[in-house]
Amino acid sequence: QVQLVESGGGLVQAGGSLRLSCAASGRTFSTRAMGWFRQAPGKERELVARINWSGGIIYYSNAVKGRFTISRDNAKNTVYLQMNSLKPEDTAIYYCAVSRTVNFATETAAYDYWGQGTQVTVSS
Repeated sequence: QVQLVESGGGLVQAGGSLRLSCAASGRTFSTRAMGWFRQAPGKERELVARINWSGGIIYYSNAVKGRFTISRDNAKNTVYLQMNSLKPEDTAIYYCAVSRTVNFATETAAYDYWGQGTQVTVSS
């Protein structure tokens, strides 16, 4: 049974940092791209960062570029999201997901395994 388990969320003041982790079990995803999405109340789920299988191709949304860093450790079957200079508008549930395809995609339908999400709340 495939599982993705996110951790590292919490409550932080604006300007602070958090590091999210997503550990996969049940199969290896070392050949698949992975992404971090977030969903704020009343908003659609959006892709904030994506990393290809080797870590050599990385995407960030404009909203987080320069503040967030995605990385992965294929030996541990884990992907990370380092979030610095957090803003109240970063408040959301953050999900990791595994891409179905090697081609770049932002839509949720392009990702076939999902974690349960971890809450990130940034206070002003």
